[in-house]
Parts: sequence; C-alpha cells; structure tokens
Amino acid sequence: MSKVSNFELRISIFFIIMADTISRNVPLDKIRNIGIIAHIDAGKTTTTERILYYTGKSYKIGEVHEGAAVMDWMDQERERGITIVSAATTTFWGDHRINIIDTPGHVDFTAEVERSLRVLDGAVTVLDAEEGVQSQSETVWRQADKYNVPRICFINKMDKLGADFEKTIQSIINKLGANPIVLGFPIGSEQDFRGIYQILEQKSYIWSGEELGAKFDVRDEIPAGMEETIKKYREQLIEKIAETDDVLLDKYLKGEAIPDEELKKALRAAVIAYKVVPIFAGSSLRNKGVQPLLDAVVDYLPSPVDLDEVKGINPKTGAEEVRKLVPEESFTGFAFKVQIDPHVGKITYVRVYSGQINSGSYAYNSTKDIRERAGRLLLMHANQREEIKEAYSGEIVAVVGLKDTSTGDTLCDESKPIILEKISFPEPVISLAIEPKTKSDQEKLGLALKKLMDEDPTFSVKMDHETGQTIISGVGELQLEVKVETMKREFGVQANVGAPQVAYKETISQAAQAEGKYIRQTGGRGQYGHCFLRIAPLGRGEGFEFVNAIKGGSIPSEFIPSVEKGVRETLEKGVLLGYPVTDLKVTLYDGTYHDVDSSDIAFKIAGSMAFQSAAKKAGLKLLEPIMKVEVTTPEEFMGTVIGDLSSKRAQILGTEERGNVRIILASVPLSELSGYATTLRSMSQGRAIPYVEPSHYEEVPNNIVQAMLAKSTFTGRITAQ
Repeated sequence: MSKVSNFELRISIFFIIMADTISRNVPLDKIRNIGIIAHIDAGKTTTTERILYYTGKSYKIGEVHEGAAVMDWMDQERERGITIVSAATTTFWGDHRINIIDTPGHVDFTAEVERSLRVLDGAVTVLDAEEGVQSQSETVWRQADKYNVPRICFINKMDKLGADFEKTIQSIINKLGANPIVLGFPIGSEQDFRGIYQILEQKSYIWSGEELGAKFDVRDEIPAGMEETIKKYREQLIEKIAETDDVLLDKYLKGEAIPDEELKKALRAAVIAYKVVPIFAGSSLRNKGVQPLLDAVVDYLPSPVDLDEVKGINPKTGAEEVRKLVPEESFTGFAFKVQIDPHVGKITYVRVYSGQINSGSYAYNSTKDIRERAGRLLLMHANQREEIKEAYSGEIVAVVGLKDTSTGDTLCDESKPIILEKISFPEPVISLAIEPKTKSDQEKLGLALKKLMDEDPTFSVKMDHETGQTIISGVGELQLEVKVETMKREFGVQANVGAPQVAYKETISQAAQAEGKYIRQTGGRGQYGHCFLRIAPLGRGEGFEFVNAIKGGSIPSEFIPSVEKGVRETLEKGVLLGYPVTDLKVTLYDGTYHDVDSSDIAFKIAGSMAFQSAAKKAGLKLLEPIMKVEVTTPEEFMGTVIGDLSSKRAQILGTEERGNVRIILASVPLSELSGYATTLRSMSQGRAIPYVEPSHYEEVPNNIVQAMLAKSTFTGRITAQ
C-alpha cells in the first residue's frame, strides 16, 4: 500500500500551466468540452464544485445546500438550491484543459440543457444510486442522443441509504437503451462506501482521510469478499471492448492476453463512436470518486480533433459546407446562449468550431446576413470574467458587442459563409397575464421582457389587444415565477401577476373550403379583394402550411402574400375560443381582382374572412397540453395518489417499484394540475414528490369545450362542431 501524492502532482502541473493561461496554448487534442447533465437533485452542481476544487480552480468547496456553490451564482439559485441557468467555466486537469458547462436539472429550464448539448463534445451524466434513472435523466439522455454526444455515467450518492449500484446499471440498460461498461466499481455502499475499484487498472482507490477527498490510497489488491464480482466485471469489460474492435476480437477469440494499453485505446474509440458508456461510482458530497471521473473525462471523452469536422449549409448556394475543427480553417462559430449582464450588457456565448476570432474584429452572421463587431472576448468562470484577445478552434467564449445575434445563429468568415444546424426548443404550454404597478414600471416592463426573451428561447411575450394585457408564456410555472422575480430584482419592475393559464390550441378535424370577398366603395377609389381557400388537417405537431395554387393569374402574385398574412393573423387570434389554430394546410386556389380597387389590405381582409368561414365548416376542435407526471410515493399513499390522479382526467400508464417507494406514471391534462404539488404534499404528509414535464397535445373532451364556450366572452366563438 502506498500513499499517493497524485493530487499534489496535478496541482503543481496546474500552476505551471496557469502561468501560460494568457496564451492558452493547449494543443487541440488536450481540450475537452463537456457538460454535466442529470435529473434534479442527482448532484450535478455538487460534482462540478468538487471538480473545481480538485483541479485548483476553487480554493474551497462551495456547497449547494449552504447556498455557496460557485456555479450557482444567481441569488435565486442560491436561495432555491437549484440550478436555473447553465454556467460555463474553464479548468485544467494535468496538462488537459477542460471547458465545463453545469446545466439545470429542472424540466422548466430544459432549454439550457438543449443549447449546451448542441455545442459540447462530451457529457457526464450524473445518476442517483438510490433513485436510478429518473424521468429528467431520460429527457437529457435523449437530448444528448439527438446531438450524438458521447457520455460517461457517474453513479453518485453511493453513500445514500438504499444505494444500489447494480440495480442502477440495470435501469441504464432498460430505460436508456445504453450499453454500459463498468470501469469504476464501488467498494461498499451506504454508510460503508469508502472507495472504488478501477477494473481496467486493477487498483483500489480508498478515501479514508479528512483532506476533503484530495488525498486517497491506491492499493493493488482486490478488497476482501469482492474477488468474484471483480473477476466477473473484468471479463465483461474485456469482452465488450473486444466486440468493438476487429483486431482485439480476433485476439480475444483466440484466447490471447490483450494489453491494458490496447484495451484503453479501443475503449476510447468505442466511447467516441457511442458504442459503449463507461460507468463510474462515487459520492460527490462525501468527496469520493471525483478524481477517477476526471481521469476518465481526459482518457475517454473526445477532443475537437476526434470529432474532426462540422457540417453546415452554404446560405448562398444551398450546398453542403464542411469545416475542419482546426485553427488554420476559416472562422466558424455558433452562438448558443445570450445573457444580459447588468455591468457589461449583452453577452453572447459562442463555441468556436474552426479558425479564430479576435477582440475588436468583425464576424459575419450568416443566419441573419449581417456583419457584427466582436467588441470584447471573455473567458467565463460562472459569473466571473477574464478578458482575452483572441479565441481559437475548440474554445467556448463569451463575446460582448454582438447586437443582433441570437441563440442558434452562426458566425463565420464572410468570404466563406456557412450556416450550422439550429437548435429546436420546446413550445410554451403555460402563460400568465402581467401588468406594471405604476407608470414608471410600464416603461421598464417592455425593456425587461425584451431582454428576457433574448436570453430564453422558450419564453415568449404577446399583447392581448382586446384586454390590453401583456401575456408571458413558458414551459412551466417555476420558469415564469423565476422570470417575474428576475424582472423585480434585476430590472426594478414591480408588476401584478395573474393566475397561470393553460396554452390551449385550436385545430380542424376535416377538410373544407370557403370564399372571402371584401368590397368597399367610397367616393373615390374603393377596395376589392376576393379569394377562395381550401383547408385540410395535418398530423399533430406539424404546424401550419400555406400553399399557393393560383393558376392563370386570377390573383396577381403581389397580392398572394397579403392573403397569407390575413390567414396567419387569424390563426394567431383563433376562431373557436381565441387560441392559436395549428396543424392544418391552407391552399389558395382561386380568386378575382380589380385593376384599380384591389389592394394589399383588401386581399388581407378577404384572406381572413375566407379562413374564418372555412374553419367554421371544418369541425373545429380544442387541443390541450398533456403532461407526463411521475409521482414518487411511499406505498401506503399509493391508492390515494392514484385516486386523486384519476379524478384529474389522468391516464395511469403504470407503476414501478424502486427501493421502498412506488413510482406512479401518468399522463394528465395541464389544466388539472394547478397547485398539484401542494395537494400531493397534504395527502401524503409531505412524503410524495411529483415530477411534471410537457408531453404532447390532445383533444379536449366535448363537454369541457361546451362549458368553456358558455363561460367565454371571446367574440369569435361559434358552436362546437
């Protein structure tokens, strides 16, 4: 047994490298761009805080429960004990530079995870050893699948009562469909958890001292009583790695010994190709298992060199463009996050894929076809900033001075334009009315809402001209609550807020057609617009499609956009109950015009009239958002919880057993879930926990539509079909 000074060695290397951070001359193959992703309360931020401490970035460990986490820098994050916005930082482990983004776990802030994964090369998924794979774990895993992000799993909280490593592995296979490969096996569990056994290196890492986990013992022997288990996992490890490499598979089938270096090299290639997912264990809160995780990030997650290239579209020709991820290429960057800083102004986070960008230089926004000046470049450490002169391929930096660039825009060299794949975000499902308390608040409200919309693509604002109210919308009540609080704290806006309202939609159930004719004769020149529209339903979630089928010039081409504009405006206002109409195709197929009296406004009104008339014949239906609900409850309250859910028009999808609790899975209309968390707490003595996320839209039952129509004051309402 030898006392290792691994930590001190890495810290000394760190300080040598830090002397050169101004130039940041780290080879591309030694850069890792990673995100920490997981379900809420799995321990993402706690794990990130340990990484910052062991890499020397922080001189002390910041605890989430004490409101002192470095990465949770917002006052609201510290008060609530949750992550609200993704935070970026740069640190060093050995001679490798690691750019880390710590993401939120709460579903209301899923946009932060989405845009982070879009620009990351690899991710660490943190799982709770007692809870296993939870709902938001599945959601973020699917998001990572969408962008082909290689992952490592860190099974955290091995010291927690009920921690079960092998059961969690099974839930990774069953729920995520992944191919796990165990590299770090826990030594003990619950209160007996003391370290991990590194199966590939065949060494035990034991944390026994009180040095905040900075020091640990490395032993060559397998802990007593674990010999058979370790032998089984070692055989599995070799077999799974060999299956990913033809040369190693040949050796394995011949019974030849495979050197660890060859196994490690093949394993790295398999992880980058997303054939396997390495599994490690630990307890971040108890400072155990984080250093081997850092080694794994360096050893197995990809560098920009491994990913080789990024593809996009040339905006001028429509042809595919390819950029090598090297500094010698022309500049290509992707704006993935906008943040409004009270001191600096608008900060745009940019992943530099190729080439370099200099402070004070101009970049071409190919998405919007404009030139933007990058006034200053900043390296971010949560909300702390370090000014730099240039940023190279592989880096994630913040740019000050980009006035019109928003989330999802591509920045590039104007002589070599390229547009990279954009980011898709979930639609808002809940809204509330907001009004300023005083006249001075009214002036500030518009500015505050504009800035919040710039920051968050899932947050939208619209004016209800009939009531004069401002309506804000988002993906969850917590998100809107945070936005209102942010307006108060950061922008000084005092506002009255209405009760949350469900974001219903309208659609049609059958095809129909109608005529719209608008004729007005005054003393002089009149107005004349006349069109025929055909409407047909589309599949759920397909949105709106406008087709111009005019032949022979029956309507001049300059008036066709006016018809479409009239239709779109009516779609927004709704026909049945004033909610937006969606999932339909509108075809303009005939019409007439007048040489003198026809105008844009006349055809716009005619288009609106024709659409309303057709919609009323097409079997209008109301759609409501359905939420995926997962309730974790002790067994004695299970019947009560299911009964309450059934009374809310819930569809019970099934139940699961996890340790000594039961998980109830259900689909429930959002309109039935107002105040559900409080109701659930009262019926379960505070012991049941709900998890709610948007799922899909479904038709509202006719009896409920009739009741809503009876209460409605909407001027455009008609009898339900």
